[in-house]
Amino acid sequence: MQTTQRIGYAADPTWRAIQQFLPADMRLADESLPAEEYWGWRGHQVHLDRLERASSPVTVILLHGVGTNGRQLSLIAGAPLWRRGLATVALDLPSYGQTRVAPGARVTYDDWVRLVCDFIDAERRRAGRPVVLYGLSAGGMLAYHAAAIDRQVAGIVGMTFLDQRAQLVRDATALNLLMSRVGGSFAALAAATPLGGLKLPMRLASKMHTLVNDPAALRVFLADRSSAGNWATLRFLDSYLRYQPAIEPEDFAVCPILLTQPAEDRWTPLALSELVLRRVRRVPVTRVLLECAGHYPLEQPGLAQMAEAIVAFVGGLPGV
Repeated sequence: MQTTQRIGYAADPTWRAIQQFLPADMRLADESLPAEEYWGWRGHQVHLDRLERASSPVTVILLHGVGTNGRQLSLIAGAPLWRRGLATVALDLPSYGQTRVAPGARVTYDDWVRLVCDFIDAERRRAGRPVVLYGLSAGGMLAYHAAAIDRQVAGIVGMTFLDQRAQLVRDATALNLLMSRVGGSFAALAAATPLGGLKLPMRLASKMHTLVNDPAALRVFLADRSSAGNWATLRFLDSYLRYQPAIEPEDFAVCPILLTQPAEDRWTPLALSELVLRRVRRVPVTRVLLECAGHYPLEQPGLAQMAEAIVAFVGGLPGV
């Protein structure tokens, strides 16, 4: 694996448009942009948004879901945490953001989990610091799935924890019941056939229209093929819906967990995450409600509450 310097988001106007919907004091200035790198993994060139802080007690790895990308996480989590003294690095997972997918690769959710596990190990060796995982939307459960394999991360922060094996969760997060019941079954049948490569707009598979609560911001997101406007293969969707964790919640004893739940989340309300978190009994689970915040939060005071909760969580982690 090699890391080389390249430029990805410098020519991308979308993140600059999105940050105009953020409070002025949270916007990235040209002199404080994340350092952009590419990390090689199984033929993919994985884009990294890095905000280094030599004195940081941990490295916070930021994981997006199926409607965002790494730069969008740098805006609302990476930069605010960096300003508060923490080193952060946001990944663009294959098929999202500025990552360059290996020619002919058949990307699945299992690939995402394994990639994150390998990056955790690489980052731990690079910086010599404990790793904390932060996941937005589907990234929350991705953080859990990776931690269940790695078993050495210091902590997990999630904006939501969704077990898509549960029909209740599929019904609540899919665009409608037809897509949840019929679409999910068709994806399962097609995944192992040539039809598995067919792509579907994520806005038709899910409630992507609830990603943000500002209609003007939503239009920017949905027009972006590297985030909310992405198309996913049936193969990827099936692997995402059926993924089996290495450790079920009842047996999870890897690290403490923090849920930062947006109070005005119209896509994944608290009850969906509780289906997972109430089963976790062997490690501490903390829940923080972000006032006025949507699924991808643009609003105060929720944004500040999220950063403060994460800093406090990191400060209380054993061995940090």
